[in-house]
Amino acid sequence: MTAVRSVTERLLSNNDMEKLATKNLHVLYVEDDDVARENGIEYLENYFDHVYAASDAFSGLKLYREIHPEIIITDIQMPKLNGLEFIKQIRKENKETQIIVISAYSDTTYLLQAIELQLVKYLIKPVQESAFKEALQQCIESIHHKDSNIINLPDNTYFDTYNQTLVRDGDVVALRTKELQMLSLLLKYKNRYVTYSEIENHVWRESAMSSDALKTLMKNLKAKLPANLISNLSGTGYKIEC
Repeated sequence: MTAVRSVTERLLSNNDMEKLATKNLHVLYVEDDDVARENGIEYLENYFDHVYAASDAFSGLKLYREIHPEIIITDIQMPKLNGLEFIKQIRKENKETQIIVISAYSDTTYLLQAIELQLVKYLIKPVQESAFKEALQQCIESIHHKDSNIINLPDNTYFDTYNQTLVRDGDVVALRTKELQMLSLLLKYKNRYVTYSEIENHVWRESAMSSDALKTLMKNLKAKLPANLISNLSGTGYKIEC
């Protein structure tokens, strides 16, 4: 990633990259080299308001479960847990996150594992300007083509993901903080059950989630949504199908 800093000024002048980038996306950058990490953050913050960094894969995994970033950029060779094992953990929970690997290793074994993990790109250090730019563009385009900011729901209801607003029959529905966080999480992973562990990490964050608190939250949230929109699988979690 160290080469990214050297091309930052040239990339900033490219309007096509500026048009594709969106301030609403969350980016997680995992890199154990301090200089490379700082340079990468400086570059990414030119395009994204929400940039998070971790110095190792364990910290990266914790951050991932807190912020659920749309894009992850990670090194492979890191202490404690290598980048590929880190990505495997991500893929167990989420198949849609856009992931770019930047590594000094060009070994065939790494490359084959990377393909299996559905990466956007596997970039070899020193990173070439065109390759890194193309990888970010692919991530952004994939996200934009797949997901509209408007998620239509039954009964003349929709949710605006960018503005975090629930609208029903033309009126904005007031949501408490945890209700909004819960709804956003369920819609982000719609059509699959969001586990209790994911809910606790995303909605309760640093505090413990009790069974009663979760039941109360879901009761209040369901009352503001179309009937039978949220389903529950005992022992697993909750799901929105739309």
